[in-house]
Amino acid sequence: MTEQTKPELWARHKKLERNVALLGVAAFAAVTIGGIVEIAPLFWIDNTIEKVEGMRPYTPLEQAGRDIYVREGCYVCHSQMIRPFRDEVERYGHYSLAAESMYDHPFQWGSKRTGPDLARVGLKYSDEWHVQHLTNPQAVVPESVMPQYAFLTRRELQPVDMGARLTALNRVGVPYTKTDIAQANADLAAQADPMADTADLQKRYPKSQVRDFDGQPDKLTEMDALIAYLQVLGTMVDVNAPAAQEVLGQEKGR
Repeated sequence: MTEQTKPELWARHKKLERNVALLGVAAFAAVTIGGIVEIAPLFWIDNTIEKVEGMRPYTPLEQAGRDIYVREGCYVCHSQMIRPFRDEVERYGHYSLAAESMYDHPFQWGSKRTGPDLARVGLKYSDEWHVQHLTNPQAVVPESVMPQYAFLTRRELQPVDMGARLTALNRVGVPYTKTDIAQANADLAAQADPMADTADLQKRYPKSQVRDFDGQPDKLTEMDALIAYLQVLGTMVDVNAPAAQEVLGQEKGR
């Protein structure tokens, strides 16, 4: 660039800054081009998320627990996405894969962490610990500001048509089968009943955990559902498996 062209370019730039209409048109053009560059490639690829072995839809009981988690606003204080930074990985575990949220509606990623990230809380603590923590958080963590949820142990899980819930999720892409939908209400009760025959349930939902979660085998409570959900978080995918490592490498390269 020669010295003679600099004043000319500066004059044009000042003209653009001072002309609101012209600046608006230029900004619109820049945003449009950027949007096309970002969005257009999505129409030519089969899937924006690399699938990993082990991911499956939530069981009806886990989904009911997730609905309670959302209803009670747990996401306001707890994120569910570990970012690929050393401090986060050392504290919470392996960073999250995109595929681990592929069946979440809505996502629970969040950015507010009054409490710890819960992306890999599954099986980190016992069911008894969760019952105690949800009933009286300060008894477990004295400095906790978490409210008490003791009422969950007293509130029986209201009879709802989980088949309709799974049908709605199926319509937005969650791959529930006709059998899953037809068996939804029975699966809901069976997963919290250690005496029930759950062979078919565990075949359709690999790694599903079947037991009395809240320590009250005589009734199915909202505490059962919520703990079933918490105990499955981060347990479906083996992040150290070769297939998962391949996906991790692809995500890093993006």
